[in-house]
Amino acid sequence: QVQLVESGGGLVQPGGSLRLSCAASGSIFSLYVMGWYRQAPGKQRELVATISSSGNTNYADSVKGRFTISRDNLKNTVYLQMNSLKPEDTAVYYCNAFAVRSGMNYWGKGTLVTVSS
Repeated sequence: QVQLVESGGGLVQPGGSLRLSCAASGSIFSLYVMGWYRQAPGKQRELVATISSSGNTNYADSVKGRFTISRDNLKNTVYLQMNSLKPEDTAVYYCNAFAVRSGMNYWGKGTLVTVSS
């Protein structure tokens, strides 16, 4: 069982930056593939970025070159650095932990990012 708590969302102007954090507890953090997903109003939840236990990363095409996912296994935390934000990045951002061995998925409650002038 993994508990995930996101933080760092808020209101930012276009072109600005935010860093999201996701603190994990309850299990061995380093064993999980960690990810960020987002859901905009009226749209389905979509993948933003993932990072494996060894640090391999994967990004949605829409955020490549602007967002960076990282993890600190000692702090049980995954981050999403978001630069050059656009209004279309507005969404609730969710942290995800995926246990490869069991196939279990865990989700945080989400943090709202609003990009607007």
